Amino acid sequence: MSTCTTVSRDSDEPVAGTAATATTWLLLEQPGPWGAKALTSSHLDPVLGHALEAAAKGTGVRVVLIRRPGRHADSGTATAARQVYVAHTVPGNVWLRSATIRDPRRLLDVDFAALGRGDHSGFDAALDGRPHTGDPLALVCTNGKRDRCCALLGRPLAAELAASGVQGVWEVTHLGGHRFSPTLLVLPYGYAYGRAEAHAVKEVLHSVRAGRIVVEGCRGNSAWERPGQAAELAVRGAVGEYTAGTLAVVRTQSVAPGWEVTVAHTDGRHWRVVVAQGASQPPRPESCGASVLGSPARMDVVAVRELRTATALAG
Repeated sequence: MSTCTTVSRDSDEPVAGTAATATTWLLLEQPGPWGAKALTSSHLDPVLGHALEAAAKGTGVRVVLIRRPGRHADSGTATAARQVYVAHTVPGNVWLRSATIRDPRRLLDVDFAALGRGDHSGFDAALDGRPHTGDPLALVCTNGKRDRCCALLGRPLAAELAASGVQGVWEVTHLGGHRFSPTLLVLPYGYAYGRAEAHAVKEVLHSVRAGRIVVEGCRGNSAWERPGQAAELAVRGAVGEYTAGTLAVVRTQSVAPGWEVTVAHTDGRHWRVVVAQGASQPPRPESCGASVLGSPARMDVVAVRELRTATALAG
């Protein structure tokens, strides 16, 4: 029986422009098993899970649970201390903060709207947060309750990375795009990857430490909506610009049957990228748990054109 990942891979479905969107990621350590909607179906208090979902709604913050790679016994015991991370991914204000807490209800004291805007002062004040000075975080989706491919492909990848000494590896509850498993999110820059393999992940992390972005297998930067994700990656590929933080999506205009996206470089250059929305064929389940066939939307870059400065300023 074919899985959603084999169908996607066999049909050569493009991964660019498929990343989950969030300007800011809030990661809470929660060992043990996870349900399909992990914030409310794990050993985390479901009342707290609902409250965190409500606090994050409309702020640009995405709350997910993380755990160390390995076996996860259903002991139900309380975790004495939990690691918390928060990362803002918008170029020009990229940061990664961390804290250790014993009572996860303290997260409700954080100003989620401020986090979404890129202000971590409230997080620091509420949780004694501090800059994360270690390795970048490599988050591998392993939640088999959402899609079996995430467990079958994600958990071995996370385990292999951890066993080989890669630092900063965590399992995560949900990154979207099950059919691209194993899926990976790298923080602080917020670039997601699909069909990840251990050797490629190591290259990605090595590049991140050097302040560079790998575009092969990249789904996009979570700071942008899907057309912007595809446009930014297309500009990087077209001009050979792989330095992190140099490109930003400054305008997205809906122009049927897609969008015109303006991408700006920190050196003043601008590009106009035409992105069309297509449908992946043939119809297939978008995840192994889906009972209905669908045609997943895809972001097709039609054209990349550098703009003159006056044209760029005029929008």
